[in-house]
Amino acid sequence: MSADWFDSLVNELARLPGIGRRTAARLAFALVDDRELARSLSEVLRQTFERIHECPECRNLTDAERCSICTDLSRNASVCVVENVADLRSIDDAGLFRGRFFVLHGLLSPLDGIGPSQLGIDRLSALVRSLSAPEVILALDATADGEATCSWLGRSLEGSGARVTRLARGLPAGASVEMIDAGTLTQAFEGRQKV
Repeated sequence: MSADWFDSLVNELARLPGIGRRTAARLAFALVDDRELARSLSEVLRQTFERIHECPECRNLTDAERCSICTDLSRNASVCVVENVADLRSIDDAGLFRGRFFVLHGLLSPLDGIGPSQLGIDRLSALVRSLSAPEVILALDATADGEATCSWLGRSLEGSGARVTRLARGLPAGASVEMIDAGTLTQAFEGRQKV
């Protein structure tokens, strides 16, 4: 086995999220040792690459013309905006939201060259208008890029007729007030509820 080839395999596996070099090396050894596993994995990867594409309406990933969420007639017309498909799956699997979704596939980040066109903001606006969505829920991370994206989306959807909301922020369960940063405390005070 060529060391260059093996190092290339380890390097590619290490590019996956949450996979460090040591784990990548263990995975590479497993693939080299189990040729049937390597063969079936490569076939699944090939089929995934050939078949999976973005849903033209919501940018979810699908192997059909439109994704199963967009074709589900039992869903309401509200739209939940998420950063990625993993966020969509988490929210949908929890059963907390029975409307439609829109996947940005990122957040606004001008320094990285990610602007509104890369996030499909025009498609989001068209979806909200075509559904006459009563509400657009922004379910984005509470990071600087997430905050900037929420602000931008709020302004860009002003004339849509939809009420634009965002997920609540504040103290996580089990947190000690003295250990919470000022930004989180501010959000907790602004989002306080009647007891």
